[in-house]
Amino acid sequence: MSGGVIVVLSVNEPIKIDVWSDIACPWCYIGKRNLESGLAVAAQSADAPVVEVTYHSYELSPDTPVDFDGSEIDFLAGHKGMPAEQVKQMLENVTGVAANAGLEYNFDILKHTNTVKAHELLHFAKEQGVQPEMMERLMRAYFTEGSHVGRVEDLAVLASEVGLDADATREALTSGRFTAAVRADQAQAQAYGINGVPFFVIDGKYGVSGAQPAEAFTQILQQVWEERGTAASEPEMA
Repeated sequence: MSGGVIVVLSVNEPIKIDVWSDIACPWCYIGKRNLESGLAVAAQSADAPVVEVTYHSYELSPDTPVDFDGSEIDFLAGHKGMPAEQVKQMLENVTGVAANAGLEYNFDILKHTNTVKAHELLHFAKEQGVQPEMMERLMRAYFTEGSHVGRVEDLAVLASEVGLDADATREALTSGRFTAAVRADQAQAQAYGINGVPFFVIDGKYGVSGAQPAEAFTQILQQVWEERGTAASEPEMA
């Protein structure tokens, strides 16, 4: 047989969704929930896409102390140089948007903190196969429950709630074993030109910025899946 070889592309390869976010970013939790809602709708189609979501580290305020003495309004007013009343209105607005996504935000009890250890925990959770569960638990603890997510002991308790060993978690965080992974994520974000989160990279070629509505995620997932199917049905000659 002359000519070339047929290259068949598999549609069974999952669509990879890489999400850059920060635990302390209110729009990131909203974006996460909207993504999940969009995935749920896409999963109802006869030819449902296979999806693999991975979370990556991004620190909005890396200079934040672990134990910030003040409210969220105090932090944002100082950090952004905005009047307290304007910050209050901003938080009320995002609380309403969160409620529409099915999330309860309680900024009055939120404990603002440095999130680098939480990001290290997410990498440890990824290694153990429970990263999505850990991300959800961290964000709910932070925005809804007013729990501290910056200290090792508090993080070990939250980790145990998603099935991680508390002692192994303490070791992973105190040793700094995953600090390099956090920095690598941040370097990749810089290489991509990401300067705000949430930011979604879909199938390695589509960038989606911000907490887009669920319908937008459903649409782009279906588009990518259709493109994958078309490519697989058109043999390439090499």
